[in-house]
This record gives sequence, structure tokens and C-alpha cells, in this order.
Amino acid sequence: MSTERRAPLDRRRVADAALTLLNEVGLDGLTLRAIARELDVKAPALYWHFKDKQALLDEMATEMFRRMTDGIEPDPDDSWQERLLRANRVLRRTLLAYRDGAKVFSGTRFTGLEHAEQQEANLRLLTSAGLTLTQAARALQTTFLYTLGFVAEEQGVEPMPGERREGFDVAARARLMAGHPLAAEAGAALFGDYDEHFEEGLALIVAGIESRYGTN
Repeated sequence: MSTERRAPLDRRRVADAALTLLNEVGLDGLTLRAIARELDVKAPALYWHFKDKQALLDEMATEMFRRMTDGIEPDPDDSWQERLLRANRVLRRTLLAYRDGAKVFSGTRFTGLEHAEQQEANLRLLTSAGLTLTQAARALQTTFLYTLGFVAEEQGVEPMPGERREGFDVAARARLMAGHPLAAEAGAALFGDYDEHFEEGLALIVAGIESRYGTN
């Protein structure tokens, strides 16, 4: 008889197993039953910790955020523009590390207060630059929603880095849309070089915030 003792089952252990499994099966294949098999427990054991799949997704998103910010301190010398750029680059990189990462993050509610310290620091930086609290909150949310939506679309084409879904060949698209030359040529900008595309879009939004609120 084995004397090996398994770690006690808790919310973070379940979320960790779920995030590992997510990269194998994607969000559609992620079930409480599959996670229970991964943990070598019976499915009902998970319901002591999560009443449904949404509650699990909330914890998964929270764990993703913990990992994203672990050991990272905001640079006190950042301008507000640099802070928005830096924070959203880190967010995108984190979401891309998980299959359907943006879908997991979208619409979830953090289960802890780990995000509050970072949010407080970011709001303080933006308001000290002259934005009102409402403007600062909207600047943070707008860039966050851009990143979340961008990665959701990016992962619709490339579920994981280097893994491209069938039907998103830019050259084939251009041939199919030959009767619409501008739309055909735009395919390279729409579905290629996501790093450059993301940076350009993020820069546009930050410049727009600066212009709209009249602050630099």
C-alpha cells in the first residue's frame, strides 16, 4: 500500500490543475469531471470548492492574475502612458500563455483582492497626471478591454503561439477576395504580425486618451 500523501485539495490546487488541462483541451473541453480525473479525485469533491464552472473560471482568472503580477512591482518612474503600455503588454503575454486565455479572463470576477493594490497604484499615477478619477478609471478599463478583445480574436486565429487554425491563410484569402482588392490586401494587416498589430492599436488608444483628456 502506498504511503505517499497527496496535497490537500483546495481552490488553488484545483485552479492550477484546470489551467494545466486548459492548454490541452481548451475551454470547451474543460469540465469538472475532466479536472477531477486530472487530480485523481471524484467529481463531487470539486463541488465542495466550486458550485459551478463559472465559479471555477473566476478562480482560474484570479490565479492567472496572481501569476502575472507575482514579483512584479510597478516602476515608480513610469509616466502614465508607459504604465498603460507596460501593463497591457504583460496582460497580453499572460493571456497568450493559456489556450483560450482571453475567454477565461473575460467576464470573470476576481475571488480575492490581489488586483486592488495594482489598481490603486495605477489610478494614483493617472490622477496625479491630471486625469479625474472617472477619466483614469475609463483609461484603465478601455486599454484593458482592447487587450482582452484583441487577444480573444488573436487566439481565434492562433489558439496557441505557432498554431494557426485552418481557414486563416492570408494568401488564400487574398485570392478568394481578388474582386475586392483593398479588402484582399488588408488581410496581411488584419491576420499577420500580431505583435506589431497589437502595439499599433495600443499606441492609438493611449494617444487617444491623451488627446481626449488633454493631458501629457
